[in-house]
Amino acid sequence: MRKLVFGFMVAVALLAFPAVAGAKVGGGGTILRHGPITKLRHSTSTNWAGYAATGGGFTTVTSTWTQPSATCGSATTYSSFWVGLDGDGSSTVEQTGTEADCSGGHASYSAWYEMYPKYPVYLPSSFAVHPGNSFTATVTASSRGRYTLTLKNNSTGQTFTTSQRGRGANYSAEAIAEAPSSRSGVLPLTNFGTANFSNTRVNGLPIGNFRYDPITMASGSTIKAQPSGLSGGTNFSVTWRHS
Repeated sequence: MRKLVFGFMVAVALLAFPAVAGAKVGGGGTILRHGPITKLRHSTSTNWAGYAATGGGFTTVTSTWTQPSATCGSATTYSSFWVGLDGDGSSTVEQTGTEADCSGGHASYSAWYEMYPKYPVYLPSSFAVHPGNSFTATVTASSRGRYTLTLKNNSTGQTFTTSQRGRGANYSAEAIAEAPSSRSGVLPLTNFGTANFSNTRVNGLPIGNFRYDPITMASGSTIKAQPSGLSGGTNFSVTWRHS
């Protein structure tokens, strides 16, 4: 039984619930995945935008972001915002974050974790995800092959934590805006405006202290999402350019 934790200034109340198992089914029966990076060339990817530290030896990663607001047209589109270990140079990803999707002209927001290649697990709607909410996510690896994934809504005080067994190499650590994928490939990217990430730390240190890669999302020559420069070694933004 996984637990949803509501934090208050004086006391912490625990509400236990079973996480919603299985994949999310979007428009047209789409099953969403949040997979490893697919690179077109160095620092350019078809599905990731943000920053990744590479080289191995990573045990924990954390970052805080403001949930973007989706601008929806008639198309069905998807976007996710997360931190994780692995995925850039390895075939697994241990990750948790939020989503902003569009279907039928309407936006929907959700939270999830994923031990890729397993399917994502979406948290119940009682875990609030609204535009403008501040989220902090942390993924920590133990020496026994277990991962602790924590997602906190700083705006509401809600915190979700789960412990999962994984087979990660802990080769990379990243904070990412992603275009999720399906069996048919990378899906159209939601217009999320700008996602602001702050206090991005790896092994307790600024991500800028490591060998890092600023990743631009593109389809051919079309830029889909682009990161800013890294400020203070920990802060950056990702701006939507094209679906």
